[in-house]
Amino acid sequence: MRLATIMPHASVEPVVVAAATDGAWVELAGLMGRTSLRMEDSLPWLQTHGVRCAERLKKWTGPRYHESEFQFMSPVVQPPTFRDFYAFEQHVKTCRAKRGLEMAPAWYEMPVFYFSNPHALVGHNDKVHAPEGSRELDYELELGVIMGRAGRDIGPDRAWEHVAGFTILNDFSARDIQRKEVTVGLGPAKAKDFASGLGPWLVTRDEFTDRIAGETLDLAMSARVNGRELSRGNTSSLHYSIPQLIAQASRDVELYPGDLIGTGTVGTGCMLELGPENTGGWLKPGDVVELEIERLGTLRHHIVARPV
Repeated sequence: MRLATIMPHASVEPVVVAAATDGAWVELAGLMGRTSLRMEDSLPWLQTHGVRCAERLKKWTGPRYHESEFQFMSPVVQPPTFRDFYAFEQHVKTCRAKRGLEMAPAWYEMPVFYFSNPHALVGHNDKVHAPEGSRELDYELELGVIMGRAGRDIGPDRAWEHVAGFTILNDFSARDIQRKEVTVGLGPAKAKDFASGLGPWLVTRDEFTDRIAGETLDLAMSARVNGRELSRGNTSSLHYSIPQLIAQASRDVELYPGDLIGTGTVGTGCMLELGPENTGGWLKPGDVVELEIERLGTLRHHIVARPV
């Protein structure tokens, strides 16, 4: 099932919807006996009643929307937390080598992440601009994992049970700001604080049973700028599996429905790794960035000038 949060053109309130078989999107609140709904509130119910919900969608007569009638928002508008991992070895090794650094031994001891801004998510087809003072705007091709059940100290053997589904994550980065920040030793902050693309929708985990083998998820990933493919990889190349990321994220803390976990950037998945001299330069106003992940669709953003 595909789930989305949308903003109808004739409304000022976001609506949570599910894709129906006739090409329309059906409002979920009434189907669940609610008058209004946030995505994170719907996820535990859908984890339990998803099959029944899919059947009822075919007959449901509630409000329906076509894509010409709304704008996609981030599937989870404001997740309770947003942890972004650093779990693809090729990306980490290449980016460190460009700075003259060997791999940090600690990277092989545990998956590491930083907290990003859950209030700065931008949806499909939205506009993005570089933060003030930055001239090195970059995309990052990542898989987003959205939690559907709460849990603490979740073992890898139980982790998939807590996953609501997957989406596409573009971890936009201001590389010139990041370059200064990391010298302090606290990792990126303002370099990642301004915009993270998420969407266009969430696809529930049950749609991927044939692509999950043990802890491995197998989905092709690619990125294009102005129609030119720059990046290509696969989720199966993760050094740390998604269940391992969830286990680390939940160690000694509670995860909640709607929490967002990023895998980190796939190998070749950003301009920093590829070298801006090989990509036509950093992102600039007028560019169109498209990230595509198999079975999840395409997440598109339009780069614009920063408002004066």
